[in-house]
Amino acid sequence: MYKKIIKLSVVIYITFLISACENISPKVSPFIYSGAIMGTSFSIKASQLPKGVEVKQLQKLIKTRLDEINQSMSTYLDDSELSLINNNHTLQKQGVSVELFKVLSTAKKVSKKSAGAFDITIGPLVNLWGFGSDGMRFKAPNKIKIQELLAKTGDNYYLLNQEKLSIQKIQANLSLDLSALAKGYAVDEAALVLEQQGIHDYMVEIGGELRLKGSNSQGNKWRIAVEKPTINKRELHKVLAITNTAMATSGDYRNFFEQDGQRFSHTIDPRTGYPVTHKLASVTVLHASSMVADAWATALMVLGSEQGYKIAEQEQLAAFFIIKKQQGFAELATPLFTEYTKGEK
Repeated sequence: MYKKIIKLSVVIYITFLISACENISPKVSPFIYSGAIMGTSFSIKASQLPKGVEVKQLQKLIKTRLDEINQSMSTYLDDSELSLINNNHTLQKQGVSVELFKVLSTAKKVSKKSAGAFDITIGPLVNLWGFGSDGMRFKAPNKIKIQELLAKTGDNYYLLNQEKLSIQKIQANLSLDLSALAKGYAVDEAALVLEQQGIHDYMVEIGGELRLKGSNSQGNKWRIAVEKPTINKRELHKVLAITNTAMATSGDYRNFFEQDGQRFSHTIDPRTGYPVTHKLASVTVLHASSMVADAWATALMVLGSEQGYKIAEQEQLAAFFIIKKQQGFAELATPLFTEYTKGEK
């Protein structure tokens, strides 16, 4: 129910890859739960279950929480909280729930800190380019139409009031899409459900966004694969041995079209209304919050490796960039990422 607007989430957790990475022994995790939510899949593992925690009850608690978030933030459910806001074409203040306000506030903060590279209002532009819910069109749109929509989108077209927990549109037809944050938020909340049950060794993954804590079933750090950004096949680029963090990866190498010899990426720059043209293939962000990592992975993907690296350092982000070269790829990591992942082999 969530189609990515400016982020094609790289598949960084693939069953056969993780099986290879973890070198799984006969000792199996006592809790493994997977299913579908938010238009994608989820996978949750717990290496240890406290006494008294029943598997079926834990599954129910997790699924209930994920359904609650979906009901709040989906753009595909007509009666979701977000859809009701989008369908209210007035300039009046509208009340929002505490959790939706939290996600909207995070979007505002990342938009400001990324100099507008992150924007939850650009759905119309993504659709215009043929990368949205309307489906691929494989044709660049008219320049005039791009400028028309660009003038009607932007982070400045909605205001948030924390004291009153409200949102106010400045552009009546403004539509918000939380695809670049909601999955990350759901990961954080599913992890919270586990911790409230006394579980402290787990992996939560939804649509490629992750949160990890404690140890895997072998008593080691969780080993997570970052995919090589190649178009025609899937293979490993790097394996990270990490824990007590969240992780999100954004990529720009599979969802695109070509016209008259020019390649048009699905990653639309909210500041220009056009697909990005830089050579950044993917970026991975580690952060305490999966929601924040999710948003920043999107923002850095828009910014590119040079500007993105500068802002990542400025914001003290653990970020890892894979950059396209004429032959192969180059890597660029912020000092915090290097420090966090050293000794991973």
